[in-house]
Amino acid sequence: MADKIGVFICTGYGIAEALDVEALVKVVTEERGVPFCRTVESCEGSDLAEIIRDIEAEELDKVVIAGISGRCDEVTVFPANVIVEKVALREHVVWCQPPGEEDTQMLAEDYLRMYIAKIEKMKPVEPFQPEDEIDRTILVVGGGVTGLTSALAAARTGYEVRLVEQADRLGGRLADQYKSVPTRPPYRELEDTGIETLIAEVEGHPRIKVYKSAETGGITGAPGLFDVTLRASGRDRSAPEIVDEFRVGAVVQATGWRPSDPREHLSYGQVPDVILNVDLERMVKEQGRITRPSDGRSVKSIAFIQCGGSRDPDHHSYCSSICCLTSLKQAMYLRESDDQAKAFIFYEFIRTPAQYEDFYRRAQEDPGVFLTRGDVTDVARDDTGDLMVSVNDTMLGEQIRVKVDLVVLAAGMQPNSADGEAIRAFEEAKVTAEDGESEIQRQDAADKVEKLRHHEGTEILNLAYRQGPDLPVLEFGFPDSHFICFPYESRRTGIYPAGAVRQPMDGVASRDDALGAALKAIQCVEMTARGEAVHPRAGDTSHPDFFLQRCTQCKRCTEECPFGVLNEDEKGTPLLEVTRCRRCGVCMGACPERIVSFQDYSVEIVAAMIKAVDVPDEFEEKPRILALMCENDAMPALDLAGRRRLHLNPHVRVVPVRCLGSVNVEWINQAVSMGFDGVLLIGCKYGDDNQCHFIKGSELAHSRGDNIREKLEKMALESQRVELHQFQISDYETLPGIFDDFVEVIEEIGMNPFKGM
Repeated sequence: MADKIGVFICTGYGIAEALDVEALVKVVTEERGVPFCRTVESCEGSDLAEIIRDIEAEELDKVVIAGISGRCDEVTVFPANVIVEKVALREHVVWCQPPGEEDTQMLAEDYLRMYIAKIEKMKPVEPFQPEDEIDRTILVVGGGVTGLTSALAAARTGYEVRLVEQADRLGGRLADQYKSVPTRPPYRELEDTGIETLIAEVEGHPRIKVYKSAETGGITGAPGLFDVTLRASGRDRSAPEIVDEFRVGAVVQATGWRPSDPREHLSYGQVPDVILNVDLERMVKEQGRITRPSDGRSVKSIAFIQCGGSRDPDHHSYCSSICCLTSLKQAMYLRESDDQAKAFIFYEFIRTPAQYEDFYRRAQEDPGVFLTRGDVTDVARDDTGDLMVSVNDTMLGEQIRVKVDLVVLAAGMQPNSADGEAIRAFEEAKVTAEDGESEIQRQDAADKVEKLRHHEGTEILNLAYRQGPDLPVLEFGFPDSHFICFPYESRRTGIYPAGAVRQPMDGVASRDDALGAALKAIQCVEMTARGEAVHPRAGDTSHPDFFLQRCTQCKRCTEECPFGVLNEDEKGTPLLEVTRCRRCGVCMGACPERIVSFQDYSVEIVAAMIKAVDVPDEFEEKPRILALMCENDAMPALDLAGRRRLHLNPHVRVVPVRCLGSVNVEWINQAVSMGFDGVLLIGCKYGDDNQCHFIKGSELAHSRGDNIREKLEKMALESQRVELHQFQISDYETLPGIFDDFVEVIEEIGMNPFKGM
C-alpha cells in the first residue's frame, strides 16, 4: 500500500503576505497529487500540537511542514514511524526575498516540489541491531594518570573496565616524579603526586580488572563488538604469549608520552652530565638528592635549558606545555636541598598558564633562581671538569658564559602513538604507488605501503582495520580528530585518545581529559546499543546499505572513508562494520556504481529533489543554479543569512547534503543534463585544522573535481559551470556574494544549451 503523504503550509511569519498560499496549495494537491494539505497559522506551540493531532487522525505516513527551519524547532516528538521533513519557507524564502515577486513565488513552489519528491523516496529508518548483544565494557589502554583516572571514572559510573599497562607497574611517568607542581591555591608550594593513592583505588575497585606487563595484540570488530586479544609485552612477537581474550564496547587510549630527542649541539648523549628533565626527576625520586652522573658528586649548580628540541623546526615546533613548569619545580628541588645552590633557567619564553603564574612568581622571588632570556649556543666541559654554558643573552645583547655542575634539557613531549614519520612516508608511498613513472616504481611503492600500513614496530592498538592498525595521526604523531568541535572523537569510532597522547598537557589537565574520554566511551556504547551514530550526526539511526551485486571492487569507498568503516575481503569487496559508521555518506559519494544508500539519504533521493525543480526554458532568461550545501556549516549559515534578512539570489535552489564528500558526480551530471545552468558546492573548510566535520569530506569533494570537469568536457560544457567553496558558519554574510557572483559568471558564459531537451 502506498504511503499517505500530508503537507502543512504555515501562513504566519509573513509567509501569507509574501506568497500566494493558494498557488502553493495547488502545487501540492494538483501538481504533486498529495492527498492531504492544510494551511496552519504557525508550526510552533499549540499549532504544532494541532499538526501532530492531524497526523494521527489522518494516519499520515510522511509529512512535509513548510514554515520555519528545522534548526529553529523546539524538541518535538512526532508519532512513531512517521517521516517528517521541514521546508524553511521563512528563512530561505520570505526573509531573504522581496514579497509578492514572481521569483519569490517560484522559489517557494520549487522548495515544496523538492521536499515532496524527497519524502516520496524516503523510507522509515530502522536502527541497526547486530546479532550479538552490544558489550558495555570499557577498555583502557595505558596505566598512567590518564588511564587510571579514566578507568576509575567509568567504573564508578557502573561500567566494567579492563585496564592494560605495558609496564610491570602502574603510574606511568607520574610514578617517576618526586613532587608535583602546586595544583591548589596559593600555588606556591610543591605537592605530593597522589599517584600511589590513585593506583590503590584502581587496583582495589571490583569493576576494574588490571593487566600489567601486557599489550593489545589485536582488536577486531567495531564499537560495542570489539574483540580484544592481549599478549605479554616485551616478548617475541613472532610467537606471542596470549594473556587474555575478551569483548569490549569502547576504547580509551591513554598511552602517554615519551621525551623527544634534544638538539645534538648541546652535547646530550656525549657529555654524561647533560641530562633530560625526566632523568633528573627519576634521580630525585630514587635517590632523594641530585648528583652528577659522571662522578656521583653532589650538584651545587644547574643550568636548565628550555625548549630542548621543542619549538625547533628541525624537531617539533610545538610547545610541550609542561617543560617550563617542570624546570621551575626542579629548580626548587635544588634550592630546598641546599640554600647555597644556584639554578639558572635559560629560556626564550616562559609559559606558565592560568594560576601557574603564581608559582612562577614564587620562583622569581627565590634569590638562588636566575631566569634569563637567551639562546644557549654551546655546552662544553672545561679544564676543571665542570660544564661551561655559552649563552647569547638576547635581553642584554651580550654573550655570557655560566659555569655549572649539571645541565638539564627540557625535552619536549612526543605522543606514544603511531609514528608520525611513518605515516607521512605511508601517504607519500600511496601517491607513488598510484602515479609512479614506471611499473617497477609503482610496485616498489605498493610494497612499501603495505609495510608502512602496519607501522612496523610502532603499533599500539593493533586494530584489524583495512586502513591500518592504529589511529591516523597528524604531523607530529598526535591522533587526528576534529579538534574544534569534538576533540575526543578520533577517526576510529569508539576509540578515544586522552591525556598527553592527544595533546601535550600536565597531570591536572590529563585527569580532566581522562574524565571526558571516559564519558565519551560510555556515551558511545549506549548510543551504539540504541543503533545511533555518535558525533557529528549524533543520534542518527540511519545506516548505509551496500548493494554488493553491482560492486566492481574499485576500493574507492574503503580507501576514502574517513573513519575506517570498511574492511575488504580477498577480492576487494567492501565489508561493512556498521557500528563504526558516522553516517557521513562519503562512501556514497565515492561509489561510481551508486550501490550505497541510506534509508533517508541516497543518490536516488537527492536526484528526485533535483528533478523536481521547475527549470525555466532559455527564453525566460531566468537561470537556475543548484547549490549542494553541507549541513554542518553551510546550511546553518543559510539560516543565519535569512534571519539577518540578507537578500539571496532567487535563482539558486539549495539541496542540503550530509557532507560535501557524499556528493555523487551523478547529481551534477543530472542537474546539467536537465537544464541547470550551474552547480555550487559549498562545504566546510579543510586542511590540517580539520574544520570539516567529517575530517576529509570537503577535501575529497575538491579532489573529485577532475571527474566533474571531465564530465562537463564530454558534454561540451564549460568547466566554470561548477564552483566549489570552502565555508564556515561565521561566513554567512558572504553567502549573498557567492550566489550573486556565480550567477554573473553563468550569465557571462550563457545559459545551459541542454535546457528544454
